[in-house]
Amino acid sequence: MTKRRNVLFVVMDQMRADLLHGAFANHVDLPNLRALMGDAVSFRRHYSVTNPCGPSRASILTGKYAMTHRSVRNGTPLPHDTPNLATEVRKAGYLPQLWGYTDIAMDPRTLPAGDPMLRTYEQVMPGFVEALEMRLEESWPWRSHLAAKGYDFGDGYEIFRPKGDRVDSPALYAAEDSDTAFLTDRFLADIRARPAGWFAHLTYIRPHPPLVVPEPFNTMYDPASLPSPRIVRDRASQAASHPFDGPLLEQKGAKDQVVGLSGLKDTPETVAQLRAIYLALASEVDQHFGRIIAFLKETGQFDNTLIVVMADHGEMLGDHHSWGKMHYYDAAYHTPLIIRDPALKAGFGREIDAPTESVDVTPTILGLLGLDIPDTMDGRSLAPFLRGEAPDDWRDYSYSELDFGDPVDPTFWQTRLGLDSDQTNFAILRGRKHTLVHFNGGLPPILFDHESEGEARNVANDPAASPILLEMTQRLLNHRLTHSEGRFARTMITAEGARRAPRVF
Repeated sequence: MTKRRNVLFVVMDQMRADLLHGAFANHVDLPNLRALMGDAVSFRRHYSVTNPCGPSRASILTGKYAMTHRSVRNGTPLPHDTPNLATEVRKAGYLPQLWGYTDIAMDPRTLPAGDPMLRTYEQVMPGFVEALEMRLEESWPWRSHLAAKGYDFGDGYEIFRPKGDRVDSPALYAAEDSDTAFLTDRFLADIRARPAGWFAHLTYIRPHPPLVVPEPFNTMYDPASLPSPRIVRDRASQAASHPFDGPLLEQKGAKDQVVGLSGLKDTPETVAQLRAIYLALASEVDQHFGRIIAFLKETGQFDNTLIVVMADHGEMLGDHHSWGKMHYYDAAYHTPLIIRDPALKAGFGREIDAPTESVDVTPTILGLLGLDIPDTMDGRSLAPFLRGEAPDDWRDYSYSELDFGDPVDPTFWQTRLGLDSDQTNFAILRGRKHTLVHFNGGLPPILFDHESEGEARNVANDPAASPILLEMTQRLLNHRLTHSEGRFARTMITAEGARRAPRVF
């Protein structure tokens, strides 16, 4: 039997792609990720297919669009029998272990009503073994570590309150005790004794807010030296530009990015400081990721380990006066993706410009491990790109969607727009020349022309753009029709029994 190789699948939370190739590329120190890019294949036009964390990770791990798995919000259950990365790699003898979190809400049909697993969406994707409970709201091992070392912190997010009244005040914990350091320490301590053939899903909370970082990272970047946010109109004009934007800008701002500084205003100085802290958090993750790469090399495992590094979604970071990932702009979805298959070294250093999606990652891992890709999965394996090939039938667009309602506790969008939770959603189709954002609930569409003003102006109402709007809408509809739930789409019951046609790409 062929010796099984290791798999290291790393997901960073809320990291923008332009930290590695784009606006911030020359302003942020990420030496370890950049070194990996030179020793792997990276994908420049990679996008999350949905946000926020729970839905995004459901799509990553199941290879399914949100429109088919329908776990569309943090807290919307994922059907328990959905094939996913963990269930499938077990078929090859792997024990998929999780250091971190997957943010999957459990299927209530499988548990009694009073089960505590139904009281939080921060649960584990079925099939994974939780090696370390390291969640954003329920990171009990880390909090116990801090308490044992004498740190004094309150409940909940108080642990992330800065030690001071400035945006760049340091975290209350030292750098060696941060959530990023602790996760890495525990992972390295655990993996060191494991025999070859391990499967590790390692998920870093950072650079996800709250935006606070320990010394010396808190002063690592000079805010004045960083690129300014992308702003094309003043805040009031942005709020009036589309019905989606007004409620968002009324509710969310700089004050929501830092614990305990509720009086923060979205001044240019404050925004620049927050962007500097975000970059510092990314640099902290990079530093500890470098420790893992060094460990793999020191122990002779680097060339026996399939490495996949990505982010679950992006971050607006003050662009268009917005924060977080609940938006339609590219910054909320455009993320890094780096894949190193030591068996395919000829392509190392290559940067792929074809559009790829987060649903492609699990099919890629399965394919590289020689496993079948279930019919339920919407994504395609990226293995051809790793081999230096460019499939003739590869998609020329990417697709994303967002649900911004809540059926139990209506969101501010629902309240302001008078919409039901089933109507508060949109779909995005990104082509090379245009991006269409199609809203439900009767809200007007948005059409961006990349060859003129890009995301600076919505041209949906321009008479000259009508044919493009129609074409993009038809393509969006075709995409959704093509990717309806596929569990039995290629299976037929016949006189000879159940027969399944192979997937064809």
